[in-house]
Amino acid sequence: MADLKNEFRTFHDRIALTSGKKSALRKSRDAIRARIRSHFSESLKLKAPKFLGQGSYAMGTTVNPLDGEFDIDDGVYLQHLDSKDNSKWPIPETVHSWLVKATNGHTNETPVDRQTCVRVQYAGQYHVDLPSYAELNGEYMLAEKGSRGWHSSDPLGLTLWFRGTVKHRGEQLRRIVRYLKAWADFQSGRRGKMPSGLILTVLAAENYRSDERDDLSLANTSRSILAATQQVLRVYNPIDGEEELTARLSPEQKRRFQEAIFALAFDAAAAVETDDREKASKLWRKQLGDRFPPIELHIEIQQQQKDANSLAAFYGPRNPSKPWAL
Repeated sequence: MADLKNEFRTFHDRIALTSGKKSALRKSRDAIRARIRSHFSESLKLKAPKFLGQGSYAMGTTVNPLDGEFDIDDGVYLQHLDSKDNSKWPIPETVHSWLVKATNGHTNETPVDRQTCVRVQYAGQYHVDLPSYAELNGEYMLAEKGSRGWHSSDPLGLTLWFRGTVKHRGEQLRRIVRYLKAWADFQSGRRGKMPSGLILTVLAAENYRSDERDDLSLANTSRSILAATQQVLRVYNPIDGEEELTARLSPEQKRRFQEAIFALAFDAAAAVETDDREKASKLWRKQLGDRFPPIELHIEIQQQQKDANSLAAFYGPRNPSKPWAL
């Protein structure tokens, strides 16, 4: 059985955010928060909102995307709305306009008013998504433009659910989520857009199979995901069983994922069963992309010979063939 633990460690280092990127994201997020607070207090004359990180950044599963631009989600929690009566609440479009005005000019890119959030873009680097919420009778409501309007949403609950699952199952689960996200990013360029990171996170958590080796864990987890989705692809919110996270996927998108996860499970099984490290690496690269380190057998042999020669040179003087010779 080929052991590629070092290659997986290198791959993980390539897809995970560095401490420098994390620091840059925090600084950008804090600067945006300051602008929003100032706009609410000084321009709108309203109580400033509170903020709460959510999504992959809060869960610790963000990966470096292939296109070079990643995102963080920072929830904006409005504090000036009546938490007992929403009859006088502004429509979501109005709330979005507040955030657009508050962040306009912060970067060289114009803020993007999306259906569920306002996006502040740092061209070619990353973007910060700002969904807005208000509390109603102890339940948080998301301001979504269009027909859905204000509706129940609990991103904090999702974050706490995942953190609790990691605490119970182990830190390896977080790495498996990152591997799956990197896999989906690579496969999106070959097959078409894969399901969201949240769907992949729930699938990974619900089908996680631990192992001392990450390659075996990923192979077994992908096989478990395949078994759970090969007939019908339905993934539900783990803290709200009535919300189907896959409801917005088209039949074509569902079929595409089912084919992709079958290929991952098949190639992963072959990769962990072979004793040929070069073959195993090629199979993983086929699924995970070029960021997974290649293994070329002739280079390995050369390195082994080089190591052997170095050892011989090191120990030779200490172990002469005729220690009694003058």
